[in-house]
Amino acid sequence: MQYQAVLFDMDGVLIESEWLMRASAIQALADYGVTARDEDFLEFTGCGEDRFVGGVAEKHGVPYDTAMKERAYDYYGSRVRAEARVPRGVAEMLETLHSRGLKLAVCSAADLRKVRYNLEAVGAPESLFTALVTGSDVARKKPFPDIYLEGARRVGVAPENCLVVEDALSGIAAAHAAGMDAAAVPTTFSVEELQAQAHPEYLLDEIAQLAQLPQLL
Repeated sequence: MQYQAVLFDMDGVLIESEWLMRASAIQALADYGVTARDEDFLEFTGCGEDRFVGGVAEKHGVPYDTAMKERAYDYYGSRVRAEARVPRGVAEMLETLHSRGLKLAVCSAADLRKVRYNLEAVGAPESLFTALVTGSDVARKKPFPDIYLEGARRVGVAPENCLVVEDALSGIAAAHAAGMDAAAVPTTFSVEELQAQAHPEYLLDEIAQLAQLPQLL
């Protein structure tokens, strides 16, 4: 089948910056007296930044304040362009798909502020995207299908005609729960883990290969 829309997860797909968000959150939490470590964030990864930052603060016995998240974003925004890894060819791939008339959307658990920082780092203007859907736009996070169903609604394309691009098991589960096919990139999980546990319809060695999928030509 030919897809009419492509819905992208952000971290691990269009940019690899989860480590930088952890580092920025550690910096921010230190300003509030919390000595956090990388491993503290593992259970909160993919849950949106309120839980990502807040869950770790509470784990260390400090009540969460949204100012902690905003401080983390301040640090993140000052570092992302220089330090985050942008996969090879990602901006060109987005331009190519857009030029073919496909509807594009970002569907990320992160806040809009972080999504915009990331798109700037990628070199992808917002005008390429019909919609930017963030964690604050839906009640339930992945693996529930809400964010991808909202993405399909906003781009005006039936779920079965949307392709989701993901790196995470929970994200692929969300795509399938929404009635959508999924293309996976092995940035967070190995090819073997993705095949055995998530069963994506397509496996890409790298994100730039997406433009070569026959279903998107």
